Amino acid sequence: MAYETFVPIIGTIMNISRGSDCCSQMIAMRTGNGIVNFMSDSQTLVIDSRPLRPGMRIAAFYDSSLPVPLIYPPQYRALIITQLGRNEQITLKFFNRNLLASDRSLQLNISDQTIVQTINGQRFDCSPRNQDLLVYYSATTRSIPPQTTPNRIIVFC
Repeated sequence: MAYETFVPIIGTIMNISRGSDCCSQMIAMRTGNGIVNFMSDSQTLVIDSRPLRPGMRIAAFYDSSLPVPLIYPPQYRALIITQLGRNEQITLKFFNRNLLASDRSLQLNISDQTIVQTINGQRFDCSPRNQDLLVYYSATTRSIPPQTTPNRIIVFC
C-alpha cells in the first residue's frame, strides 16, 4: 500500500458515537484548527488495538487522494489511528537507506532505546531502512533536515 498520501490530523477525542452500522464509529476530535470528525470502521487500523475514549490525544490518518464531502466540520474516513503522548509527534513516511524521509522532512538517528516493531507489535530485528515507517518522536534539531532520535518506530512491511 502507498502511504505517501496519508495525512495525520492530531487532536483530542471529544466524543465517540455509533456510526451508520454496529461496526463503525463517528469520532469527534478537537484540533488546533477546530473540530474534525472521523469515521472509524472495521478497516481502520488502531495501533496497539487500544480502546478509544474521550480525552485521549490521537493522530488519525486519512487518505488525502480520496474525495471528501464539503461539510463543516470536516469529515474523513480514518485509515490509521494511534494514541500520542503529551509532547509526542508522529510521521508516516518512506525512509531511505540513510533513514531520511522521502520528502526530506526528517532524518532518523536510531538509538538502543528506540523501540522498533512491526504493525502487529512484534520486534523488528532487521534494519528499518528503505521501509514505510510510522515514527513517534518528541524533539527535533533545527538543522535541515531536522533530525530526531525516535521513541518508537512501527515498520509497515
